[in-house]
Amino acid sequence: MSKLINPIEKANPLFLERIRSQLNDEKDYIEFCRISSTRIVSSIRCNTIKISTDELKKRLEKKWEIKQPFKKYPEVMIIESELLPGELGKAIEHILGYYYIQEIASMMPVLVLNPKSNESILDLAAAPGSKTTQIACMMNNQGVLIANEVSLGRVSILSTNLQRCAVTNSLVIRQTGESLCKKLVDLDFKLDKILADVPCSGEGTIRSSPKTTQMFSENLINNLANTQKYLAINALKALKVNGTLVYSTCTHAPEENEAIISHLLENYPVEIQEISLPLKTRPGITKWKNEVYNKDVKKCARIYPQDNNTEGFFIAYLKKTGEIE
Repeated sequence: MSKLINPIEKANPLFLERIRSQLNDEKDYIEFCRISSTRIVSSIRCNTIKISTDELKKRLEKKWEIKQPFKKYPEVMIIESELLPGELGKAIEHILGYYYIQEIASMMPVLVLNPKSNESILDLAAAPGSKTTQIACMMNNQGVLIANEVSLGRVSILSTNLQRCAVTNSLVIRQTGESLCKKLVDLDFKLDKILADVPCSGEGTIRSSPKTTQMFSENLINNLANTQKYLAINALKALKVNGTLVYSTCTHAPEENEAIISHLLENYPVEIQEISLPLKTRPGITKWKNEVYNKDVKKCARIYPQDNNTEGFFIAYLKKTGEIE
């Protein structure tokens, strides 16, 4: 097994200070640091386009101990056996596209999106394809699924994963998210649902990417927040009235999370919806530093690693209530 790098030991002190300010008390902060210093749980998602959850579990139990943590979502599986480096990716079932290696918290935004087979859906920042393939499964490989990715290298990875998982209801596009949404509006092609899992500072991924804590920068957060805001605004414009926007990040930074949602609530015809998930979540933060956000951001969901032994995530569930000029 590869050596575990502790992301807390060499973390930028400002990162730790900001995390401490978000949490309930010192005990909560200590538990955050403790769990963040442990190895991430090995989890996969069954690709139900190719195989049933029962059949996959039966195959995998011949070599690993398998746990299905959520009765409602049997496609989510945890590998409780100790694995060799790369073992999950080298397994024949992975090569055949029977499962996707995906962290459990990362599966939650698509559960909130709740895709249906007769819908038109856009995954605004789709690579490497974990959430796109999850959407396709929930759509039963039907309907219209647009998978957008601006990076040429990542488009290739996205396409490979869609092919491996036998996703056939998707169209892969390479555009900036803002440009694509504007073109869809110009064509009067509005969508039922959009997943905006936007590029972020990645604070929630420190267990799998420990160097994130060392490279922490508030300037990076502020620059990303500006991009995220315009992505979210343009996504709203490309939605049908009564359409759904799920905005998500894998960061804890309020500037990239509640601040964006508060801006949408204050300036656009949108309502925030309650979120129900099989994980423990915490409400959105309504005050941060000198900023006071719209009170309804408390309906957002924050997922902290110490609550579920996962990575960290933020999710907002929005309904568009009127046209946007």
